[in-house]
Amino acid sequence: MEYRRESLHIHLDAIGGIAGDMFVAAMLDAFPEFTEEVTRAVAATGMLPMPKVVCSAHNDGVLSGSRFEVSLPDESTHGGPPEHSHHHVHWAAIKRDLAHCALPAPIKARAIDIFQLLAEAEAGVHGTSVEAVTFHEVGAWDSIADIVAAACLIERIGASTWSVGSLPLGRGRVATAHGELPVPAPATTLLLEGYDFHDDGVEGERVTPTGAAILRHLSTATNAGGRGRLARSGYGFGTSRLRGRSNVLRAMCFETEQSAGTTRDMIGMLTFDIDDQTPEDLSVGLEHLRDFPGVVDVTHATVVGKRGRATARIQVLTLPERQDAVAQECFSQTTTIGIRLQRVERIVLRREELEADDVRVKVVQRPHGVTAKADVADVALDKSGHATRAARRKAAETAAITESRNDP
Repeated sequence: MEYRRESLHIHLDAIGGIAGDMFVAAMLDAFPEFTEEVTRAVAATGMLPMPKVVCSAHNDGVLSGSRFEVSLPDESTHGGPPEHSHHHVHWAAIKRDLAHCALPAPIKARAIDIFQLLAEAEAGVHGTSVEAVTFHEVGAWDSIADIVAAACLIERIGASTWSVGSLPLGRGRVATAHGELPVPAPATTLLLEGYDFHDDGVEGERVTPTGAAILRHLSTATNAGGRGRLARSGYGFGTSRLRGRSNVLRAMCFETEQSAGTTRDMIGMLTFDIDDQTPEDLSVGLEHLRDFPGVVDVTHATVVGKRGRATARIQVLTLPERQDAVAQECFSQTTTIGIRLQRVERIVLRREELEADDVRVKVVQRPHGVTAKADVADVALDKSGHATRAARRKAAETAAITESRNDP
């Protein structure tokens, strides 16, 4: 069944949990047409010698779906293990190899970002710098293949938004290179701060670090559920078996209602209140925030806080993948000691920025026509207001040109 990328929403239902191979299997079960491309992507890294990629049908006696498996040739006939077959690989080496491999640039960027999220979590857990991180389990060749395959599918499927339901907490301990650690593993816990969990009473590791990094990369909304027309679905099985439950991840792919000229995406929203910072100092801090990478907008309103104090309520909109970094900058630039974090969906009108005589003009496609507005920062005002009228005239001219260009 055909689908429209710009209106596709994918909801992940972690029935058994989520791991890298489960995510890839669920996506290929729903979108089998990308199997060959995933195979080529894993081979294109050059990090795995002659990898054999298989997405096979699987039935656990309750549900049916797919399993994703990657294997390497027998080491004895190929001169020993590949460079990344062991469990101790520096993040710097993986980043270098991915940066110089033959993957298409968008897929390469996604794979590097997923690994970067893992490296930042590991650095936070172990109290070291990101550059010094050494991957153990995640550095194994099968995890590298899972992440590259996931990056390929995310890019090629091109869903506009993603969401995930409540995640199973799991129980017990997991064996790692650092010894036995509690479930969820510390890096997983750090990656999934802000996500909803539930305890279904089933033992074992239910969300792996790789699965958590993929969710964070996707900027998934939590518990958003499905909406619109169900176009496809897929089931991806993991390798372990769970007592009384299928170890499967379900992907439900919805085509959402979308008006012409609009797109949907996710955006991070940070909100906090300030009642103990001088207006002058706060103003400087907010200007720094506006210039910080990943910040989309900063607004400031006055509300009445505790004990009748005049309080500044700050809202910061960010690119979802930069939300945590922006939160740290908020702590640096203001006196807040707590920030409310959300990921929200937004509908955006199609727009473009043109330039007329060194004046930037934002042209917006609205439901009932085209509007254009000059950037006030590019307009030199004089006392008579002539420059303002000139800017408006240029904006109107630009809008007219754009409208005629879009006429059939």
